[in-house]
Formats: sequence, C-alpha cells, structure tokens
Amino acid sequence: MSGLGSCSKTQSYSELLREEEKAVNNYLAGQKIINNVPEDSISFITGTDAPFYRLDEDGYIYMQVINKGDLSQKVKAGDVVYFRYNRLDLKSEYLGSDPSWNGTQNQLTSSTNLNMSYKFVYKNQYLESSQYFGQGIQWPLKFLGYNSEVNLVLRSYYGFSDDQTSCIPYLINLKYYRAEY
Repeated sequence: MSGLGSCSKTQSYSELLREEEKAVNNYLAGQKIINNVPEDSISFITGTDAPFYRLDEDGYIYMQVINKGDLSQKVKAGDVVYFRYNRLDLKSEYLGSDPSWNGTQNQLTSSTNLNMSYKFVYKNQYLESSQYFGQGIQWPLKFLGYNSEVNLVLRSYYGFSDDQTSCIPYLINLKYYRAEY
C-alpha cells in the first residue's frame, strides 16, 4: 500500500492517526491545559511550568509560552522570521522508546549569526520553506513578538511535511528572531 491512503505497510492511515492522537493525549494528560487563548498577548502565563493553550478548534496545536518576546515588535505578514528549534517525538515516547531532542537549538546560544537558523516568510504558505516546516510553527506569532520562545505540541497535520505522512506528533521548542539587515 502506498500514497495518501496509508502511512505504513503494517498500519492503515486511520490507525496511525489514532495512535498519534493517543500519543498527544498521553503527553497532555500530564500538563495543565487552557482551552481558550487570552484576548490580549499580555495575559499569557509564561515559563516552563506555564499551561498549554489550545490554539485551534481541532486540538492539533497546543502552545506553552516560555517567553512572550518583544510585544512592541510583533511580526507582520511578509516579514522574514528566523527560528531555531528542538523537537521530541511524542509517538516514540508514547510507545515506550526514549527519544532524544533534535534540531538546531544547540548550534548557537544567541540570536547572532542567524545564518545557522532556519527561516520562513510569515503568512506566506507558498514558499518551499513554509511548506516544509508546516503551518504550525507560525501560529504562535499571531500572539507573540520577536525573540519569543514557545513549546508547541504539534500534530502532524500542521507539522513538518516529512511528519505528515508518518503521522508523527512532536513537542517542539521554538525561538523566533527578527531578520537582521
């Protein structure tokens, strides 16, 4: 079997989606969840023990705000945004593996030398980078400013294109930076 109807030779696509949902629910069961996003960015609770806010109606994206960033410098449509990330495979964790974090966070410790980061154009879903990294990583910028940091629980529907056909959800730590000209 191949194509969009199936992600694996041993499991159907619907079975993988159910497994993905169980993995996300398993992770979120140990977290405080708030089902509504605050009306203003100032009201977000922040920190590594902050609650996760459900960002979409279907429960595919949850955001924990570590740092709101500079709320006077909000991202606008068309802005180039650099980011670094680390992510943890929630499905592997749910299935009993001990996955490790992987990504770009450990390459540098500051926002300098952004060429070591990835980038996207905010609200432009047609660029290859936006398609590859998925829509989910842009959602926090509706609420936060540059230099913000979040943890996202991201189901594959909004995730990296490689993860969509594999039905792999991730916990992703993201840091966003302004392009330096």
